[in-house]
Amino acid sequence: MSTPVDAEQAWRDLQRIRVPQERVYDEVERSASGSPRTTRTTAAIMWVFLVSMGLDLPKWGVWLALAVYLVVLGTLARAHHRRSRVRLHHSRCDWRMLAGFVAGAVVTCATIVLSGRLVEPLAPMTGALIQATVSAAVFVLFTGPVSRWSTGALRGRGGRKTSEGAGR
Repeated sequence: MSTPVDAEQAWRDLQRIRVPQERVYDEVERSASGSPRTTRTTAAIMWVFLVSMGLDLPKWGVWLALAVYLVVLGTLARAHHRRSRVRLHHSRCDWRMLAGFVAGAVVTCATIVLSGRLVEPLAPMTGALIQATVSAAVFVLFTGPVSRWSTGALRGRGGRKTSEGAGR
């Protein structure tokens, strides 16, 4: 009851199935990792906020600047979410994404605090410019690699095992 199997036809059938699946993974990775433009925009918003904190604002000014900062970040996140073509189910966000988010928050906050302490002896505006520039640079340098690491796990769930033997 065995039927002969044409290896070439089986390979073509496998490729026909696998290629659309790989395109889905590529689109999920592209959508989940965000664009460099979004990262730079977020860093620029953070830079402006940190510089404004160096202006020695009154208490109500600090709260107003914080509120404006959060509203602008929320608007940016909402616009980015609406633009993405692929909607991920919440179960696709695994421990790597959570770890990347937490690590990014810790590294960015630590950089802000540490650079703030290091520039205290300088004039307020000069110190704020240095602190904002260093913090935004660390954010940009940290976000790219962590985004690639955290979304790289999405591909490993389905397509990686078949593609390892495909190169032979």
